[in-house]
Amino acid sequence: MNTPLTTTKTDIEVEGERVLTVKHWTERLFSFRIERPQSFRFRSGEFVMIGLQGYNGKPLLRAYSIASPSWDEILEFYSIKVPDGPLTSRLQLIQPDDRIIMRPKPTGTLVLDALLPGNRLYMFATGTGIAPFASLMRDPETYEKFEQVILVHTCRYKTELAYGEALVANLRSDPLIGEIAADKLVHYTTVTQEDHPRKGRMTERIQSGVLFADLNVPLMNPLTDRAMICGSMGLNNDLKQQLNAFGLTEGANNRPAEFVLEKAFVG
Repeated sequence: MNTPLTTTKTDIEVEGERVLTVKHWTERLFSFRIERPQSFRFRSGEFVMIGLQGYNGKPLLRAYSIASPSWDEILEFYSIKVPDGPLTSRLQLIQPDDRIIMRPKPTGTLVLDALLPGNRLYMFATGTGIAPFASLMRDPETYEKFEQVILVHTCRYKTELAYGEALVANLRSDPLIGEIAADKLVHYTTVTQEDHPRKGRMTERIQSGVLFADLNVPLMNPLTDRAMICGSMGLNNDLKQQLNAFGLTEGANNRPAEFVLEKAFVG
């Protein structure tokens, strides 16, 4: 766990949304919560542009998925720490009562409206790509639309799974959807860089069929299965090819189909 971080008010934009809490999960990962403007509306799974004031006086903004469900009164974000990243090298230093710039218009493709009705929803994520699914898995509508929700999360190291593990554990005791989530939500993790009961990339386990055997479900079928993807460009492309091979087609907000992927990245 990280040692306490410090910053100064001159580093943080004085206007913007107030930071409520900050949690450092590992040396590379942290999450934070900010006040939600009363007028701000979004669909679970969408992202928004957030950031800090740049040293040149202009806002330095990047796309971040909102990890909170649409009904929540706060906004949560989950971020990687990039040592030389123009934004994240400074964003990781924020503390409660600092200010975050946020644009008022959310958008994104990882929304339920972009998928056709189905029986089973897969959420494929690597690293901080779990953030939009943190939003969707806490939204009652997700469980109203699907009989089973499978979160597949791959990280480099076991410690990097902590955010998702805590999320799922808290979800199961949530008074709003805990009971229904306990019956429908499955959390499947893999690790790539150290020993783990399920070591390897999710794409390898999909290709070999091990993923479906472990879950005790049939191979993916366009008649019943839907999927969302959020990860690196390489993962997105590889998974897109695999889902196409199963007969699933890519959808969009204006053209719902069997799977969608997110193309916004944080640096």
